[in-house]
Amino acid sequence: MNNNKEERPSPVPHNELGKPPHRKPGRQVKVTSGLLVAFSLILLSAIPNIAGAFRVTELIGGVDIMSEDERFIEMPLPLVAHILLASVFSVLGAFQFAAGFRVRWPGWHRAAGRIVVLSGLLVGLSALWMTLFYAPQPGTGKLLYVFRLFFGSAMVVSIYLGFTAIRRGNVPQHRAWMIRAYAIGLGAGTQVITHAVGLLFFNPPTEVSGALQMLAGWLINLAVAEWIIRKNQVPKSAI
Repeated sequence: MNNNKEERPSPVPHNELGKPPHRKPGRQVKVTSGLLVAFSLILLSAIPNIAGAFRVTELIGGVDIMSEDERFIEMPLPLVAHILLASVFSVLGAFQFAAGFRVRWPGWHRAAGRIVVLSGLLVGLSALWMTLFYAPQPGTGKLLYVFRLFFGSAMVVSIYLGFTAIRRGNVPQHRAWMIRAYAIGLGAGTQVITHAVGLLFFNPPTEVSGALQMLAGWLINLAVAEWIIRKNQVPKSAI
C-alpha cells in the first residue's frame, strides 16, 4: 500500500463572500494612467478654451471681458462654432487616446470617436473659413496667414485619412492620423507657452516672430505626436 500523499495545488484564496477575488491590477493601472493622460491634455487646452468661452460670452451680449475685436461683430457664427467645437474636440479627444478607456469601454470609445471626428472636421474647416474671409488680425502678416492655411488643411486631411482608415479596419493607421490631427488641433494650447517664451526675446512681437511662435507650437505638438506613434510601433504603412 502506497502511503505517499498525492500533491494537490494550493487552494485559491477566497474573499468574505466565499468567492475567489477577481483582481486585475494591470487594468487598474491602465485606467489610472489613461486618466492622467486625458487630464494633462485637457489642462493644456484649458487656457484657449477659457479664453474662447469669454469671447463667446461677449458675442452673445455678456459683459466685456476681453478687448473688442470688430472682425467678429458682423459675422460671429463661424467664430462661436469654432470655439465651441474646439472645446468638444479637445476634451473628448483627450479621452480617446487613453488606452485604459479604449479597452474598458470600447462602445464609449466608438461613440465619442464619431463626435471627435465631426467636431474636428468642423474645427479645421471653420479655422480655414476665418483665415480666408475674416480681416487679418492686427499685427499679423502673410507668413502666419500661410501657416494657418497649411495647418488647418493638414488637420482636415488627417481626420479624413484617420476616418477612412478605421472604415477599412486599419486601426494603427487610424490611430496615427488621429494623433496627428489632435496634435494640430491642440496647437493653441502649446502656443500659449511659445508666446510666453517669445515675449522674453521679442517684446512686442513682430509679424515674423509672432508667426514663428505659432509655428513652434504646432511643430512641438507634431514632434511629440510622431514620437508617440513610433513608440507604439505603428507600422510604416500607417505613416
